Amino acid sequence: MIRVRKADERGHFNHGWLDTFHTFSFSDYYDPAQMSFRSLRVINEDRVQPGKGFGMHGHRDMEIITYVLEGALEHKDSLGNGSIIRPGDLQHMTAGTGVRHSEFNPSTDEAVHLYQIWLLPERQGFPPTYDQRAFSGDERRGRLRLVASPDGDDGSLTIRQDARLYLSSLNADESVSQGIQTGRHAWLQVLRGRVTVNGVQLETSDGLAISDERQITVVGEQGAEVMLFDLA
Repeated sequence: MIRVRKADERGHFNHGWLDTFHTFSFSDYYDPAQMSFRSLRVINEDRVQPGKGFGMHGHRDMEIITYVLEGALEHKDSLGNGSIIRPGDLQHMTAGTGVRHSEFNPSTDEAVHLYQIWLLPERQGFPPTYDQRAFSGDERRGRLRLVASPDGDDGSLTIRQDARLYLSSLNADESVSQGIQTGRHAWLQVLRGRVTVNGVQLETSDGLAISDERQITVVGEQGAEVMLFDLA
């Protein structure tokens, strides 16, 4: 079973400093039919204006992943971490028993374009952690690069959920395939470009929920980048 979540059907708010799209119900956007998919609770696509951002605020019991497509994002948190997240960098926080953080666009003239993803943890009460790693374009080109997993396999970030996250960049007519074990599910998010997934054409920012399929095949139709979740 394949269900498309079209980009223009998402919740959308433009606050001036923040232009944001919500795949699932979040903040002032509520749709009982779009609450989550398996352990995926939030997929927000954000564009933050120069010198603006999210002030210090708190989270608990959530796995938070940030991926920057364009620009840069400055991170600070109550664990003492401070960093700049750039295109190709993946940031992960286990909020666990509680963490406070801020995310700002440090540029004076360039917006930052990013995805923020929340997954429910396998249980509550983990100690909070922070990690960030860069995955080069060559690592993602024409293949599914594992970037987050429960066991940190192949240099991926370690998350506290039975989920695996892959990134792939595809030229036109390049393809990648991934088997889906019985009882598991997948979500594919098109970060840019156009692809065909199991015969379904998707545009930039479209999402796809996949259940009861044995395999997923992604074919690039123009320069494309996708994010694939393998979910329990």
